[in-house]
Amino acid sequence: MENTQATVQILNDLIQINNDRIEGYQRASKDLKDGDIELKSLFTRLIGQSQGYKLALGTEVSAFGKDIETGTTTGGKIHRVWLDVKAAFTGHDTHDVLEECEFGEDAILKAYRTALEDENLPAYLRETISQQESELLDAHDEIKALRDSVH
Repeated sequence: MENTQATVQILNDLIQINNDRIEGYQRASKDLKDGDIELKSLFTRLIGQSQGYKLALGTEVSAFGKDIETGTTTGGKIHRVWLDVKAAFTGHDTHDVLEECEFGEDAILKAYRTALEDENLPAYLRETISQQESELLDAHDEIKALRDSVH
């Protein structure tokens, strides 16, 4: 029972940080200029990616007979408030938006790595979480490359 509770907590933590990621990219999309169509398209794709991850993780939580987390993390809420304050000063510069997106990608990767370090995590979930982490790393690298290309 203790392992089940720990596993559900890990899954719900990952669901919450995916909720943060979705809200972060929705906010970032609003901060972009109208001409940033390709970037908005990327952000929409990454939102869809996290929605898919949430569905997969939530299915596992439900299989344990537990409630799926629907909120965001406290850290995520604090970060979004900070983004609101910073945006008032920066004027929604594309480089700054991408820099904040990279910060968010760093945070979600850290959460996934922490989850994978838990020795009680069942192998079948470790495989799912590891696959998601790999895709998240690709997204991180894409955001970082875009940030580096914008001056």
